[in-house]
Amino acid sequence: MELIVLKIVGIEARECCLFYLKMGSHDGEDEELPPPPPVPPDVVPIKAEDVVGESPANKPVKPKRLLMGRPGIGRKGQLAQLYSNHFKVAVKSTEDFFFHYYVNLKYEDDRPVEGKGIGRKVIDKLQQTYRAELSNKDFAYDGEKSLFTVGGLPQKNNEFTVVLEDASTGKTAANGSPGGNDSPGGGDRKRVRRPYQTKTFKVEINYAAKVPMSAIGQVIRGEESENSLEALRVLDIILRQHSAEQGCLLVKQSFFYNNPSNFVDLGGGVMGCRGFHSSFRGAQSGLSLNVDVSTTMIVKPGPVIDFLLSNQNVNDPSRIDWQKAKRALKGLRIRTTPANSEFKIFGLSERICKEQTFPLRQRNGSNGDCDTIEITVYDYYAKKGIDLKYSGDFPCINTGKAKRPTYFPIELCSLVPLQRYTKALSTLQRSSLVEKSRQKPQERMTVLNDALQRSNYDSDPMLRACGVSVAPKFTQVEGRILQAPKLKAGNGDDIFSRNGRWNFTNRKFYQTCSVDKWAVVNFSARCDVRNLIRDLMRNASAKGIQMEEPFDVFEESPSMRRAPVSRRVDDMFGQIKSKLPGAPRFLMCLLPERKNCEVYGPWKRKCLAEFGIVTQCLAPTRVNDPYLLNLLMKINAKLGGLNSLLQVEASPSIPHVSEVPTIILGMDVSHGHPGQDRPSVAAVVSSRQWPLISKYRASVHTQSARLEMMSSLFKPRGTDDDGLIRESLIDFYTSSGKRKPDHIIIFRDGVSESQFTQVINIELDQIIEACKFLDEKWSPKFTVIVAQKNHHTKFFQTGSPDNVLPGTVVDNKVCHPKNFDFYMCAHAGMIGTTRPTHYHVLHDEIGFSADEMQEFVHSLSYVYQRSTTAISVAWNLEGSLVVPT
Repeated sequence: MELIVLKIVGIEARECCLFYLKMGSHDGEDEELPPPPPVPPDVVPIKAEDVVGESPANKPVKPKRLLMGRPGIGRKGQLAQLYSNHFKVAVKSTEDFFFHYYVNLKYEDDRPVEGKGIGRKVIDKLQQTYRAELSNKDFAYDGEKSLFTVGGLPQKNNEFTVVLEDASTGKTAANGSPGGNDSPGGGDRKRVRRPYQTKTFKVEINYAAKVPMSAIGQVIRGEESENSLEALRVLDIILRQHSAEQGCLLVKQSFFYNNPSNFVDLGGGVMGCRGFHSSFRGAQSGLSLNVDVSTTMIVKPGPVIDFLLSNQNVNDPSRIDWQKAKRALKGLRIRTTPANSEFKIFGLSERICKEQTFPLRQRNGSNGDCDTIEITVYDYYAKKGIDLKYSGDFPCINTGKAKRPTYFPIELCSLVPLQRYTKALSTLQRSSLVEKSRQKPQERMTVLNDALQRSNYDSDPMLRACGVSVAPKFTQVEGRILQAPKLKAGNGDDIFSRNGRWNFTNRKFYQTCSVDKWAVVNFSARCDVRNLIRDLMRNASAKGIQMEEPFDVFEESPSMRRAPVSRRVDDMFGQIKSKLPGAPRFLMCLLPERKNCEVYGPWKRKCLAEFGIVTQCLAPTRVNDPYLLNLLMKINAKLGGLNSLLQVEASPSIPHVSEVPTIILGMDVSHGHPGQDRPSVAAVVSSRQWPLISKYRASVHTQSARLEMMSSLFKPRGTDDDGLIRESLIDFYTSSGKRKPDHIIIFRDGVSESQFTQVINIELDQIIEACKFLDEKWSPKFTVIVAQKNHHTKFFQTGSPDNVLPGTVVDNKVCHPKNFDFYMCAHAGMIGTTRPTHYHVLHDEIGFSADEMQEFVHSLSYVYQRSTTAISVAWNLEGSLVVPT
């Protein structure tokens, strides 16, 4: 048997590598498999043995680590009955199969169909036209290359021709014309009057594989396999198709209706659109449907001119920057009047409507000959009796191509609804979105109930064919409320939190710093700087901080206020260098604006990246003692102090952590905004000064853009290691009495469930190699925990309209059927609905019990040094000392 591997880029994983085997099936009959796809011209097939030969022959193959099972459920805490937004799903036992087909769509001239959205229209029309030939089968189509049926189609390989009426794909037709009679442009081509536009498609539907529906039972039992994951994927595709048929915008497993009552204006021509998320999940109680509120950003629908005014924040069309407008409009879809046709915007005309000409062919006399004349777009519409009120002096919308344009006056164009806005939001837009999308728990429950009823999943023919039905009630789960850990302040004073909050009234900080060699920098903020300094020093003394008088106050020159921000920052540093006797230890920076201040980023970069100077920024609009206390907590932490300490940390009596030297690592990768071509930043925060767990340091490296797996944990270079882990381990060793950690606890954020095995087989291997690089005989024990906030599970109190109480933990019914995971709401949700953190313990050599792990994670939510509240994610430690804000 010869095994050929085809490496093909750009197709889903299931179709990415096809193995073409010619061999007998188990019952002795040859099974006809689909032929392999054609080999692209730039790809050379390689034999499997060549792939094997790429690795060193003598290198032993490491056994693959598997996700650990649940060691039991927790028992500690006060019991609380809760509701969850998971809805019980009943599945009838069946021996049927999902049949997977590969879909290939082409135009009549064999050009591939590339536009999004047209695929569903073509497949719907195909189903209507050829229902008898397809044995009346219902489809689950993902909108791209995959189609599923319950039971097979009559033929394994199928070819169809589909004629679609009014195919508004936003593309020009084969001859370059959109085909509408109200669109000037391309006068060298004949205009044909038709009652509607038609387009012919060729559709190939070829058998790819079959998936037993019984694999859904594997999902319920937590037995992950290729079949179980594929079966769950089919069910989610059915949900997407169900919502697409209702006219929804689809964003992964979230669906958005065209209902203006769900829109909120964020400014800048952007709107928040509220919809809902819906997906199937395997849980301890069986299969469940997770339904939650979801929000996406869309372009403000309506007249194009209104969008541009809002987008550029101007009140008169004459002030529009048309180069910016061209960038903002490119790729958006419009509907034109009076023909009510839909097109995609290619760009804008080079000249204004009154001056932009195009060649128009018109009949000359009765002999049928045609003459070509040049006519302006404005005059063309005037001849048609359409009076343009304001478009004459503005560019036209071009929906054609650069060489074959098709022009529309801007006032005849409106942006169609439900077009996603994928660019980065401004600070003000983000804060507006958060504020306007908040929902109290009871309001959210009502919205979710309505969404489930409106979806009416039980009427879906594909779900009925699968034997799937959804219960209409929220799942009731049992939660436990863990006791809040006690804290220590200065002079041995106890701090008792209430509802996840505490204060420092009449208390000093646990360990204070001294603030000397410091100065104040004022970027044109309007305030009494001397009074601010006096009040800050008074509050510092009350908390035990020794704060000297600042060396000087550096005021920005009025002439610099309108200068580019880089010049403003450089000028301020010039003043500091010229007047200070040496490098300052600390700089306090006054900013004129609390939000969206342009100075903030460049100032931080200058201080931290170039000079290593600790800074604290503030916008002194409303300064009082609580505000100054919050400011001093940040300053004390940044300069090496500790504001509070866990009582079990001071004892020390934390199971597994206080007994032997233990380092805690928090790891994450942050990416640039969509569309930005910037490197991603990998960060590791690590505990220091064991047995403390409240002091941390941070290290950062850049890596390839959008790469989530951390590539710089271990970077050997000769006899050195430039990786992030080495820095953390050496710092722990030097700050903890020259002791190496026997336990290493890793918190990882930002990874999805599909990446869990990579975390414990790739990233953990890098960390182990970094340890071995320092000492070959050193073999610490590892525990790896993933913290997820980007999920859709919520909890609600059964007898109260308020959020669940801080310290609530859930590890039953809605958790994984087999793996070690739990949900925790450590913080007090004061606004909106509390979002729990979903913790997955992937690997545990240390040996935590369920109660020990949950109490440990809960305690870590109380060590954040800049806040007097419990935080929502245990490992969110990057603010604890060295990453300033």
